[in-house]
Amino acid sequence: MKTIKFKHDSQPAIIQTKQRLLDAMLVRQVPVQMLCGGRGLCATCHVHVVEGSSQLTPQTDREKLTLAVLTGAKANSRLACQAQVLGEGIHVELPKGLYVESFAQLEQLIGKRAQQPVLHPLDARVLIQEGKIITRSVVNELKSVDFDWQKINTRSASEI
Repeated sequence: MKTIKFKHDSQPAIIQTKQRLLDAMLVRQVPVQMLCGGRGLCATCHVHVVEGSSQLTPQTDREKLTLAVLTGAKANSRLACQAQVLGEGIHVELPKGLYVESFAQLEQLIGKRAQQPVLHPLDARVLIQEGKIITRSVVNELKSVDFDWQKINTRSASEI
């Protein structure tokens, strides 16, 4: 059994060796969307490994490709669905931002102030900055960056 710590959570997650960081997030009910179903095709399980990165499996080719296009990626970035836990001492924090699952979701926020940056799920680019009011005109401008999750989920990794 391995212990994973999350910033801003006093209780660690206990998981078995070779389980994914994503599994630890699910154990602790850390809000994660995993829009691609844990296939490494989106950015919604993106985390920063603050300590213990050597206790994780190396990045997969799929993870490297996804992180390469991820706007908010850092040297300590990992996709929780791809990183398997091998040892102890892993401390993880979530990047700040709300991943948009659909533009219908974003339309529900019209008239409200963004409490955190609103991020695109494929490349984590900031769609709406924190503190800005979400207006209908901004939402309409963003429709050009829409995406089809059904199509993404049916594509094989070699097609991406």
